[in-house]
Amino acid sequence: MKVEMNLDNDSNNLVQAPTNGNSEKLSPSTLSSLLGSKDRDYLLCSTAAAAETDQQVKISDLEGKVIGIYFSANWYPPCRNFNRVLIGVYEQLKSNGSNFEIVFVSSDEDLDAFNNYRENMPWLSIPFSDLETKKALNRKYDVESIPCLVILQPDNTKDDDTYYDGVELIYRYGVDAFPFTKEKLDELRREEKRKHDSQTVTNLLTNPERDYLLDQTITRKVPVDSLKGKTVGLYLSAQWCMPCVEFTPKLISIYQKIKQALQEKGGGEDFEIVFVSNDRDQSSFESYFGTMPWLALPFRDPTARTLAKYFDVQWIPCLIIIGPDGKTVTKQGRNLINLYQENAYPFTDAKVESLEKELEEAAKSLPRSEYHAGHRHLLTLVSEGSGGGPFICCDCEEQGSGWAYQCLECGYEVHPRCIRAVTPQSSIEDRIQLDFSRQLRDVSHERFSADMATSPIPARNQANEASSKFPYKKKKERIVRQVFCF
Repeated sequence: MKVEMNLDNDSNNLVQAPTNGNSEKLSPSTLSSLLGSKDRDYLLCSTAAAAETDQQVKISDLEGKVIGIYFSANWYPPCRNFNRVLIGVYEQLKSNGSNFEIVFVSSDEDLDAFNNYRENMPWLSIPFSDLETKKALNRKYDVESIPCLVILQPDNTKDDDTYYDGVELIYRYGVDAFPFTKEKLDELRREEKRKHDSQTVTNLLTNPERDYLLDQTITRKVPVDSLKGKTVGLYLSAQWCMPCVEFTPKLISIYQKIKQALQEKGGGEDFEIVFVSNDRDQSSFESYFGTMPWLALPFRDPTARTLAKYFDVQWIPCLIIIGPDGKTVTKQGRNLINLYQENAYPFTDAKVESLEKELEEAAKSLPRSEYHAGHRHLLTLVSEGSGGGPFICCDCEEQGSGWAYQCLECGYEVHPRCIRAVTPQSSIEDRIQLDFSRQLRDVSHERFSADMATSPIPARNQANEASSKFPYKKKKERIVRQVFCF
């Protein structure tokens, strides 16, 4: 069974690092036992600093500072992407005189990789050869995926003084998160709530230099105020992202069906979509947007990055639905399109509840089990209360929830609408053909992954590749279809 990470997690619940007994104040002796060894009382300074001063910094020099313990590796693209973001935040904080320091804990495969990765890091590092200290830190902070940034306070006397979701804090708040205290984070969350409470489509999509959007010609300007009173979808996507390219034609079809239904219905109700690009260059933006029948933010408009942080978007494609009153209806627009197509409109809780009831009724007439073309085992109809739940359909590769046909032997799952009933023998023959087709597709995905690794834009999520290569933890059973890269 393939499962996509759940977007419904409460992003305000910042995770605290596990503690063993009472927390300790970060005294020189505590820091030394945490970051040093019996043979080492120092850290490696940055490569740039080493050219001007001593190559070592005493661990005791970190006393009184907020410390970020940074678990990362050169071989993993999301680490390299986050590294660029972290460098910017670190250098800005240091230039402001902030008492902040970062200590790099490497998961690189060899010394050359470690040195190459560390070359552009302006902070401190634990020597690559000190495997025992690195293992101890991974165990202490229960690190399961990378990049990971554990934030320690200088007076670490309370359980809520340590956070190991520093990556999330940096992506979400940047330098504003410093000094990473509970009081500061509570203040930032209150400010976020205030913004959401006063949210309108105008203040979402405009900035002091721009009050318009682009239509399909890219030259004609459409006032943002023309969207007032409409249901609006903010579509965060990019041409280089294969799941985006696969989802866009479906969204175009659904968009046109919704527009047609509203026009036939009359009454002035309307639906619009605004493309928020994460493309790498102007030509890619124009080529991709040229396939779309809706509006767009200008390429590289700063509002795109603001929206990504504001809605805490973690991957693309993402479809955020804004109601006629300018308030957020759901961040699950893509999921709802996949589940209910045009029937999902207007994407409200009441509409989704109604559609779920319809599915429950429809499920009563479905066969309890079926053989499906493309899978050799018998599939059993399950619901969320009888072994089912959120899943990725192994046939159409889109999200599903509630009812599904599931293989009880291997976890294979498909939407009920995707079932192609066959006899057991023909199911095996179809499976052979499907396996061959997927091998061809996997070659394409490998090329896409290699291209994504060179992307200059920071990525947000860790896929399960991190856990598989990460030397101190077992691989976690999770699949992330695409990282988000604003």
